[in-house]
Order: sequence, then structure tokens, then C-alpha cells
Amino acid sequence: MPAKTFDYDPDDMVLNLFYEDKDDRWFPGDRHLRRMARRMLLGEPRMSGQLRVFLNLCAGLDRLGIRYRVNDYGYIARHPGELACIIGRTFLLDKFAWKNPILLGVAAHNHPLDDPDLFKRLPVKKVVVPGPWYADMYRPHWPDTEAWPIGIDTDLWAPPATSQKSVDVLIYDKVHWDRDRYAAELIEPVRARLTREGRSFAELRYGSYKEEDYRAALAQSRAMIFLCQNESQGIAYQQALSCGVPVLAWDPGGPWRDPDYYPHRVQFAPVSSVPYWDDRCGAKFVDIAGFEAGWDDFWAGCAADTFDPRGFVLDNLTLEQRALQYYEIARSIVRQQAVPQRPAGLVDGCLTGIG
Repeated sequence: MPAKTFDYDPDDMVLNLFYEDKDDRWFPGDRHLRRMARRMLLGEPRMSGQLRVFLNLCAGLDRLGIRYRVNDYGYIARHPGELACIIGRTFLLDKFAWKNPILLGVAAHNHPLDDPDLFKRLPVKKVVVPGPWYADMYRPHWPDTEAWPIGIDTDLWAPPATSQKSVDVLIYDKVHWDRDRYAAELIEPVRARLTREGRSFAELRYGSYKEEDYRAALAQSRAMIFLCQNESQGIAYQQALSCGVPVLAWDPGGPWRDPDYYPHRVQFAPVSSVPYWDDRCGAKFVDIAGFEAGWDDFWAGCAADTFDPRGFVLDNLTLEQRALQYYEIARSIVRQQAVPQRPAGLVDGCLTGIG
């Protein structure tokens, strides 16, 4: 939804946002010294997914004209009735004596088992997670969970002004579980197929590049092959879509195979590597046989310009759309807190207390 169509009363609600990427480890304030030391030794840090969520939310709120405070602990302590929006990380839950109702997420827990008594221990009213299958996994443990994806900056992640497509395919490699197995069963056969056909390709490995490197690679690429076992949202492939680059995505489905949880603690299925998707985005495959069978049709669609990946993002994942969703989630909690809680029953011939 474009900002100009949003009727916002600036006096209605000011969001209280809380986000910190690092906690103190040895003494108060040492996180700042550690950050400076890392920058001196390793250069500028790469953008984390959690920080990108926070920055894109703020950017979307700015475009809508929605006001917010950031990390104003003094204000929130003086106003215990106001909503605290804790975006991340989990150490913030224990950093402050929260009396306020809390909207938590998305940069929080990996699974409710990490904090099973969260809703009893703290005044958490709702948890937001990045995608629909993730929400389905949470709800048996934390029923008040909602899917909320962060928006993509479609001005920054946009097709280049002039066509400079010198590379046929960008392979985006985010295979981390059973790496050795899938390197042999999936990654190498994909490379071999492209090589046999004389297709030029480049590769990026998750965690080894900076955002500007990725944008430059997308500007040069006609298509992208996205290799990832599952994604809670999948910001990287959505950035590619926003740049007008069709995606052929490995989407094996099946259970959530995080080795810290599976199979001894959590058995949940199905998951997805592309949880936000329709036919405009490109095509999907389950295994290497599916890749071999579907590659020709996907490449033909790219050559014929039959996909509209950027259109999908503009319809579903802009900064404004997702910031507005977050604001509406927050406002619904505030409204619910303002309504006196009554037991379910018949009042004036209507059921109340049930929603």
C-alpha cells in the first residue's frame, strides 16, 4: 500500500521500538568496544538479517509518517501501560524489568522450546515470526503468534537503469545442513548442467559477501538459482525478485531439520525455502531430478520474459505494506488492552469474551 493511501493520525500511537544487536559481555558498555575492535581487525561488518529487519521496519514507518522511539528505556519505564515492541534480541527480555505489554519479534527465539514459559514469565501479548510455516510451528506452543515479513526496499533493490546482463545465472548457495552430501548431490550437478549448456554463471555463498556485492551480482545476472533447505522469510531471494531477476528455487519441503532441534526435540513439517511466492517469481524444484526436468522450461521463461518477479514484490512486500502490517498488529494489542476483560457469556443476546 503506497504511503499516500494511508490515513494516519500521528497522535493515535507512537511505537516504542527496542533493538540491540549485541549484549555486554564482561562489563557495562563493552559491546561498543568489541564492535570497534572487530571493525579495526576485520573491516566493516556484514549486514545481519536481524539488523536488516529493524532498519527496514524503520524505513517503512518513515515512509508512512508513523512516529516511533528507539531504545527509550526511560520513557517506557515511566509509561508502564504503553506497548513495548521488542524486535530483538532475546537478551533484551532480561535486560529490563518489563512491566509493559510486549510485542515480541521477529529477531527473537528459534523455537518456543527455548523459552516455554515466556508468556507466563513476561507480559508478552503477541509474537511475530517472519513467515507462515514458522508461525504454524510456533502456535501449538505460543498460540498468539502471527506471521509478519519485513518489507524490501524496492528503490534500492531495483533493476539496473541500463541492461548490463553479462552473466546467465547467479547461484546463491545457502546450503548449510548436510553440506557435504548436498555439495555432491545438488550443487555440483547444477554447475555441471550449466557448464554443459555453455551457460555462464557466478556464485555467492551465504555469509561471505556484503550487500553491495550482491546487488552488483544481481545487476549482471539474467536469472538466479536459489539453494537453501528452508527460510523463515528469505530476504535474499526476495531482494533478487525485487531486482527483476527470476528465481529457480530448491524447495525440498519436509521437516524442519535444524540439528539443534531435529529430530530429538522438534518434528515439524512442512517447511519451505520460499515461503512468499507465486508463479510470477520463477519456478521451484524438489531435488536434482526436478532441477534437470524443469531447467529448460525455466530458462525458456526467462528468455521469453514471461516472469514478473518485481511485480510480486511490489504487490506483497514493499516497505510500506509490511510496516503498516506491523503498526496494525501493535495497534490491535493496544486496543485489546483497552477493552475490559469479561468472561464469555451472553450479554444483550450476544456472545462476548470470545474472539
